[in-house]
Formats: sequence, structure tokens, C-alpha cells
Amino acid sequence: MSRIPATVITGFLGAGKTTLLRHVLARTGGLRIAIIVNEFGALGIDGDTLRGCGATGCTDDDIIELANGCLCCTVADDFLPTMQRLLDRPAPPEHIVIETSGLALPKPLLRAFNWPSVRNRVTVDGVVTVIDAPAVAAGRFADDPDSVARARAKDPSLDHDNPLAEVYEDQLLCADLVVLNKTDLLDEAACARLEREIAARIPRAVKTVRARHGQVPPALLLGLASAAEDDLDHRPSHHDGLDDHEHDDFESFVIAIEECEAPERLIASLQVAAGAHDILRIKGFAAVRGRPMRLAVQGVGARFTHQFDRPWDADEARSGRLVVIGRAGLDRDAISASLA
Repeated sequence: MSRIPATVITGFLGAGKTTLLRHVLARTGGLRIAIIVNEFGALGIDGDTLRGCGATGCTDDDIIELANGCLCCTVADDFLPTMQRLLDRPAPPEHIVIETSGLALPKPLLRAFNWPSVRNRVTVDGVVTVIDAPAVAAGRFADDPDSVARARAKDPSLDHDNPLAEVYEDQLLCADLVVLNKTDLLDEAACARLEREIAARIPRAVKTVRARHGQVPPALLLGLASAAEDDLDHRPSHHDGLDDHEHDDFESFVIAIEECEAPERLIASLQVAAGAHDILRIKGFAAVRGRPMRLAVQGVGARFTHQFDRPWDADEARSGRLVVIGRAGLDRDAISASLA
């Protein structure tokens, strides 16, 4: 029997993975898809965003959340049992899509597809890496090569001094397709420069596509037939040869917020908090007084988007919850007080 294809969607915090996946689900033409969503933190925001998308062939039961853990660290405990349950269904999915957390290294996950319990039943159709084009263009996750070379010559201990850049590069080096997202925020020259830089980093031929708001045709993402689990040697990683890795450099916590008067006031408060406390990512939901719909909020650094995504359920408490992600040592009390 043919193996079920699985697509791994990776990318750094706030790159637009969930937005891209929601766009794909709405245009799969009835393909029976199962989604595994992994998040860094105990509150599952992305899974809730995907539920109720109305995609034919993908019900709420087909969206499985693995929260409070990074898949690349919990393969045996979380990922493999979840895959086994999907495959053992009376009607298994025709395609599986795995959205990793923004801090996950994709290569350990690809290795898991060689485990005996799944190898003969699933193949990695492709790894899609979503890039936040404006962030990378601003140098947030990529160091200037000349500056790094000079720093390394003076102090060899700086070889792995920037964990954000390592995560970004590992996700990029594992890709079969790179989606340069949010290109509407850059001009043509900046987009072309990024494409050249990405091509220079990856030691094999990998296509790059531009996207706005994660809008990429499903036909480009699904059906890559890369069998990535058999091609690990051509996907280098900063962590090759290591048994594991740590995410102690990062932490997350959840803030409960009351109803707000207006979305603009909430966003302004979030922007101030993000700038004052060096917050990497804020995402979640809020209630706006007098509005029957829930407000979905997404933020990367000081850049925020918001939209009303669905009506509040009749028996649902109109209370907001936000996930805050940043470097270890966040001043949780100060951040919570600023948003009270």
C-alpha cells in the first residue's frame, strides 16, 4: 500500500505558519487532512484558530494539539503516539500536516519518520519553511557575516552565541520549499535581496515563493514528494551529533485580560509592552465591550495584526487570554501589570 504523505510546516515565531495553513485548508477540495499543531506554551492558540475553518474533509477532531512542549524534544512521548492513533483510525487521513512550534528544530522530527511504527505507513512529502520577510530583512535572525567572522576571530565562544539565528538557520536548511511571507511589507529590491541570501545559505536547490498573508496555492505546498526522511544527510543542522537540545533560553506564560473598550487601545498597550520588555511574540484572543465577536490578536515584536474571527459561544466566558513568549527572564509581573 502507498504511504500517507505528511507535510511539515516550520518557521520562526510569528512567520505566519497558522495563517498559511488556514488558507490551505480552505482550498484542499475535500482532501481528508489531519493536522497536528505543536505550540510553545500551555495555551493552544493556533489549534483554536484552525478549528471551525469550515474546510471539507477536515473536522475539529482532525485538528490535534500538542501544547506545552517542543516536538523535536518530545518525539517519543507525544508525536509518535499521536501519529499511531491517526494511522489506526478506521478511515486514516489522506494527508497529514504538522505545524511545528516556532522554536522547533525540524530535523529531529524528520528522524522520527524512520521509526519502525511509522516508516512503512507515512512519508515526509516535504518540509515547508515560512519566513517572516520583514523580520529577516531587518537582521533579526541573521548576523552580518563579516561581523560574525571578526567576532569569532577574537572569541571562539561566540560560535553559537545567537540561539535565534541557529533556530532560523536550522529551519531554513531543512526546507524543500521556502515561503517568503509578508512580502507586501517590503519593496521589490528587498525581496530579491532576501531570495539571494536564502539561496546562498541552503547547500542544495530549493525553491522560494513569495506570499502575502500566507496565501500560497495548496498545489505548491502539497505533493512535493521529497521523502525527506531519506535525505537527512543533505539537511545540515547546528545540532548534528548532539543527543538533544534545550530551550531554556525561552519562556512563555499566559495573561488573562478583561474586556477592552476598543481594539486599537489594546494593540497600543501590547506594542508598548512588547517594546519595553523585549517580547518576541504575543498571540491570543480578547473580548471587546459591545461586540459579539471574539478578537484574535497576533504580534511579532512591535508589529501586530487583529481581526474578529468568530462569535462568542453562548456558554463561553467573554474573557481574553494572551500567550507571551520571550527570552528567559521576562518580568512577568511588570508585563501583566502593564496590560491589566
